[in-house]
Amino acid sequence: MLEFLIDQYKNVPLWKIAAEAIVFVFGIISVIYARKENVLAYPTGLVCTVITVYLLYIAHYYGEVILNTYYSVMSIYGWYKWSKKTNQPDLKITRTNKKEKIIGLGIFAITAIITYGVYVFFDYHLEIPNYIDIFTSGLFFTAMWYMALKKIENWTLFIIGDAIAVPLFLHRGYGMLALQYVIFTILALLAYLEWRKYLAKQI
Repeated sequence: MLEFLIDQYKNVPLWKIAAEAIVFVFGIISVIYARKENVLAYPTGLVCTVITVYLLYIAHYYGEVILNTYYSVMSIYGWYKWSKKTNQPDLKITRTNKKEKIIGLGIFAITAIITYGVYVFFDYHLEIPNYIDIFTSGLFFTAMWYMALKKIENWTLFIIGDAIAVPLFLHRGYGMLALQYVIFTILALLAYLEWRKYLAKQI
């Protein structure tokens, strides 16, 4: 496995490897902060997503570009929502209500349609990885919105999306990002269990 990952970077420029390494480190730090309900999850995540947008853009993965652009926007929104400097009451971990579930389904559907539309607009030949990209984009868009509201369901969606993203990035030759998503999956699972334990204490 290690040899496979190394082989993927034999002809890759050093600057690109360094950029992926920064994304790798800051992405993991961001998830760890999110698990602990620390507002630093957002500025660290912003570093990760902005660099990822550029890397995916030059690789012509436009669906993922949209996804990570949204991540960047939601990082700013989540940063505001989680900040104690706002006049709003501190957010608490909760479960989604019926209205939020419906909105989440709407976000998923709209995201999938828009992502598909972007591929069509750029006259991109759609293959199985692209359809998977469309599906995971919907999952991650919804998960980011739920995270900004501190809804435990965000971790369920991240677990599913992160696990799917591992073989997707391997297929595209981004071994470091594939490994990152393996770690993301594990961290999301731990975060879900931790948040569920918190909710159980509130009953």
